[in-house]
Amino acid sequence: MTPSDILISEVGPRDGLQSVKATMPTADKLRWIDALVAAGLREIEVGSFVPARLLPQMADVAEVVRHALAHPGVTVMALAPNLRGAEAALAAGVHKVTLPVSASAAHSLANVRKTREAMVEEVRAVVHLRDTQAPAMLVEVGLSTAFGCTLQGEVPEDDVIWLAGLCAEAGADEVGLSDTTGMANPAQVRRLFTRLRAELGTRAGAAHMHNTRGLGLANCLAAYDVGVRTFDASLGGLGGCPYAPGASGNVVTEDLVFMFEAMGIGTGVDLERLMAARAPLQAGLPGEPIYGMTPEAGLPKGWAPGAMRR
Repeated sequence: MTPSDILISEVGPRDGLQSVKATMPTADKLRWIDALVAAGLREIEVGSFVPARLLPQMADVAEVVRHALAHPGVTVMALAPNLRGAEAALAAGVHKVTLPVSASAAHSLANVRKTREAMVEEVRAVVHLRDTQAPAMLVEVGLSTAFGCTLQGEVPEDDVIWLAGLCAEAGADEVGLSDTTGMANPAQVRRLFTRLRAELGTRAGAAHMHNTRGLGLANCLAAYDVGVRTFDASLGGLGGCPYAPGASGNVVTEDLVFMFEAMGIGTGVDLERLMAARAPLQAGLPGEPIYGMTPEAGLPKGWAPGAMRR
């Protein structure tokens, strides 16, 4: 594996799988995670601790976590929308729990049926749980709809920074920004992440970009330019935007890794093994469309990873 300058956090087994109608069999999930680890991914969001009646795709999340924990050196992450989910995640042994807090007041009520302020209190409760029962577990907040909302429209940047500050004050270890609806542009990304880093310092977290309007990679590069070093992505662009036919939702992990490695920025990911990890994904979700320009075109002649380009 090449040395790593940035962290690619693979979110396909959670964000991807919960965005499709089909349920991937557990055995295929485990093979997929094994292939992702073999490619060098060091942080994987393996599932979501939500009621199985709401998301049957995540009914096996505790078993998936147990399997993923057997891989040394991999941060096993899961989403929990509330304290109850965080309790289950803690019991399963995850290394990091991420909570979705919406920057849009309208989206917060529609998504989790709580106000933004109530979700901050949920973060505080999860941090207290962590502090008293599992001090090593990290608590991350992903500020969804940070760049715009399909329900509300524009989300004021002042609201985003205000809410990020509240989440950090509540004890979150990291607060990242998510382009939930694919509305971000590079100038906006640079501006908002610059403000986030000025407000939170080292607790400013990941960029979670979507490719709905074709700007996913450009937005990731803009975030990198202003100091972001952790990026969420999904193998094959799986999930993330179920209501935009013909467009991938999440940034495609393969394309993101290729971009950075081609620039001489090490990701620690083996691109050939990463592209091979598409096979267990497709086996577990036959017929589900996946995306990626790099797997389609192949690696250029004489390709060398980022560390060898310096």
